[in-house]
Amino acid sequence: GLIFYDTKVTVMNRVLNATVQRTADHAAPEITLDPLEIVGGEIRSSENSYFCQAARQLSCVPSSQLCVKLASGGDPTYAFNIRFTGEEVHGTSGSFRHFLWQVCKELQSSSLSLLLLCPSSAVNKNKGKYILTPSPITYAEEQLFHFFGQLLGIAIRADVPLPLDLLPSFWKTLVGEPLDPDVDLQEADILTYNYVKKFENINDETELEALCAEIASQHLATESPDCPNKPYCKFTYLTMTGEEVELCPRGRHIPVGWENKDVYATAIRSLRMRELQTPECMTAVRAGLGSIIPLQLLTTLTPLEMELRTCGLPYINLEFLKAHTMYQVGLMETDQHIEFFWSALEMFTQEELCKFIKFACNQERIPFTCPCKDGGPDTAHVPPYPMKIAPPDGAAGM
Repeated sequence: GLIFYDTKVTVMNRVLNATVQRTADHAAPEITLDPLEIVGGEIRSSENSYFCQAARQLSCVPSSQLCVKLASGGDPTYAFNIRFTGEEVHGTSGSFRHFLWQVCKELQSSSLSLLLLCPSSAVNKNKGKYILTPSPITYAEEQLFHFFGQLLGIAIRADVPLPLDLLPSFWKTLVGEPLDPDVDLQEADILTYNYVKKFENINDETELEALCAEIASQHLATESPDCPNKPYCKFTYLTMTGEEVELCPRGRHIPVGWENKDVYATAIRSLRMRELQTPECMTAVRAGLGSIIPLQLLTTLTPLEMELRTCGLPYINLEFLKAHTMYQVGLMETDQHIEFFWSALEMFTQEELCKFIKFACNQERIPFTCPCKDGGPDTAHVPPYPMKIAPPDGAAGM
């Protein structure tokens, strides 16, 4: 927290360029994607997704071949080239950025099961935010999480912000920061947070009995075997994926009473914390990330800074974009049609601005920092910086 973010980025960029493993005399790996596998935007099976198509083809490529210099210039070197079946595309930047955009859409959809919509989203808190799916993983799923981690590192080297909406708990766990059992639980699952708080704030057995009756009305409690008309809770709870699990050995047979209500509340909180940390999944993600960038760099970044470096800002800052726009061949910022252009963009919603950026450079987000602001021969950057506005090719103009 004592180092400015821009300073951290400068050091990080130097380290990334010093750890390049694929030199210019080595051809970039190439993968072939079949757009016909995704017809009408719908994926018939996860194996057909761009994510899985790419994961299969890159699984036999040494990770050293994906460690390239930071992207710079008009058509920079990326970790791999992409060819779409039946299409002839000149240049690699547009295809690569479109691939990353499509993969993020797949990850945040029902076609892949690596990410899970956080439970709080169901009650309009952190709507649209995702976490790693907290469940035991197979070897095949472990490989997909590994590839997901590689994509995070690839996007950092390419400086293409990924349009991923992940909860802060993901970035905390990624950089090795401990989770807050109150704040992070509330962010991820506000219903469970409130449920736990109710048990923690009970003052007497009458209140406990009333709470159990309330829970019984929601079909979360059963009648006590000793007192048939008296509802009680068991030492079980639902996971984020909807499975009922025992909070302790023989938990299905242990009733929650005045003596153990705090143990019950603590056990539920611990269950959710383990699910948010997802150690098996996160280990695979970190291993994939570490094959592309040195993990030691994460020790200098806060969770928010790591998110900014990987995903940029989820909104378009027009003033920032305007400050990094070039006007070519006699155009000036004070020209009337240029002023009309910016006035029109100012009336756009954030969703419309994202679509404009996608139209202009095939990505929805812009990097949080702009290396081109520093000047010098090594700071020519990839789109959208600097955004170039040129007159029309035709003589008549508009």
